[in-house]
Amino acid sequence: MTQMLKVRDLTVSFRQDGKDSFAVKGVSFDVESGETVALVGESGSGKSVTALSTVSLLPESATIAGSITYNGAEMVGADAKRLRDVRGNDISFIFQEPMTSLNPLHTLEKQLAESIQLHQGLTGPAVRERILELLHKVGIRDPETRLGSYPHQLSGGQRQRVMIAMALANGPDLLIADEPTTALDVTIQAQILELLADLKREEGMSLLFITHDLGIVRKIADRVCVMKDGEIVEAGKTDEIFANPQHPYTRKLLEAEAAGLPDPVPENAPEVIHTDALRIWFPIQAGLMRKTVGHVKAVNEASISVRAGETLGIVGESGSGKTTLALAIMRLISSEGGINFDGQNIQGWKSRQLRPLRRDMQIVFQDPFGSLSPRMTIEQIVAEGLGVHGVEPGKDKRQLVADILTEVGLEPEMMHRYPHEFSGGQRQRIAIARAMILRPRVLVLDEPTSALDMTVQVQIVDLLRDLQRKYQLAYLFISHDLRVVRALSHKVIVMKQGDIVEAGDSEAIFTAPQSDYTRALMEAAFDLKPGEVLSA
Repeated sequence: MTQMLKVRDLTVSFRQDGKDSFAVKGVSFDVESGETVALVGESGSGKSVTALSTVSLLPESATIAGSITYNGAEMVGADAKRLRDVRGNDISFIFQEPMTSLNPLHTLEKQLAESIQLHQGLTGPAVRERILELLHKVGIRDPETRLGSYPHQLSGGQRQRVMIAMALANGPDLLIADEPTTALDVTIQAQILELLADLKREEGMSLLFITHDLGIVRKIADRVCVMKDGEIVEAGKTDEIFANPQHPYTRKLLEAEAAGLPDPVPENAPEVIHTDALRIWFPIQAGLMRKTVGHVKAVNEASISVRAGETLGIVGESGSGKTTLALAIMRLISSEGGINFDGQNIQGWKSRQLRPLRRDMQIVFQDPFGSLSPRMTIEQIVAEGLGVHGVEPGKDKRQLVADILTEVGLEPEMMHRYPHEFSGGQRQRIAIARAMILRPRVLVLDEPTSALDMTVQVQIVDLLRDLQRKYQLAYLFISHDLRVVRALSHKVIVMKQGDIVEAGDSEAIFTAPQSDYTRALMEAAFDLKPGEVLSA
């Protein structure tokens, strides 16, 4: 193999308020022709900064020192023309969230055409022919019908395939993939990883893969570099690193998996939530008179039951109806069928009747940064519900906030800070504190760990277990991460296109799935061979 990318003693610092903050410190590694190298580590370890440094895609506040050579040519300090020639042509990028990388105002055809025309000089019908070839290659069905589509009209997996098509447009020698599957369902994730492996082989590319998920590294990488605090603490062949990790941090990452089972539910635990043939259909309206011409059947005949101290895991791919079902149970969207809370049928209740119940039903979202107001301090965010619901009148609100922050593993002194000053895991703890300060009986957890590093996931799972044990909370746990679902859930329902295709005790579903769809989810999530099942 020939050396394609050679990084030596790379140091990257950012200048802010007159001080230098070092994000990368003396990093060295190689990517050889035709191989896949993984940069692994938690958020803030310097993985993405290292990758972006290869073609100087960092902001002006960054200072890059050391050496980065691509096919023997030095990239550090290279002039603008040299960098332009390499970017998107020889070295291409795929990023984590395609919705932020694709222009929402332009069609797929226009966005793909732009790069092809810029770098290859193709015009007219030749451009469209190349675009269709790329979309075929990345597995977009009927690409001719998709040329006029906008990014919001595609699923997450389709958007990521389009991003890969854009990255491949000019036949790069090196593809840098920065967390390209983190936000995707397990089956879609498996498809994207398989697609990247196939394309790498067919196109003869090298791949620099950035991730915090060691399960992905095991599947895709030839060699791995483990990063911590801006440094590579261990590097070597993937098989050797997994079989015999030398550094304590590598061992910590390999052991970071939500494990164990939830505490058993007491036999006399009361039923908190029960639904009977719940149906959520959204009307499709057309014409000036907005006449209903059909329905989007988001959820069909869903019947569930959750007791105090019990977790119901709701799993399925994007668009299966998981979140829609939870929002209907909380009476945040309209539905038909029975919704019983604490023995009362609350279906049809008016807002005024529901108001006293709102504190009992709280929700924690996937992205805490999006659900926490950037203009409010943590004290204001966490205490807001106390005033809205008239909870604990006469008590010192600041003390209540301090107590709940301590309970979720944060320092009370942090309450005067703002959301942007916290890590992802800390922000998720703040979101949980905001819900828990109201002492709810039901907590809806909508993908609360999917955006977090593996070690932080374990911490959040442990926290949720502790809170459930202490307060006998009922959880509706929505996730595409089946490993976390298994660790937290007593019962599981599997949803597909609005239908519950399988339901039962968690261990029975995981060790002996009955439906083909559930088995496909298990195979993708746990890297099983077709027909193989998990051990009990």
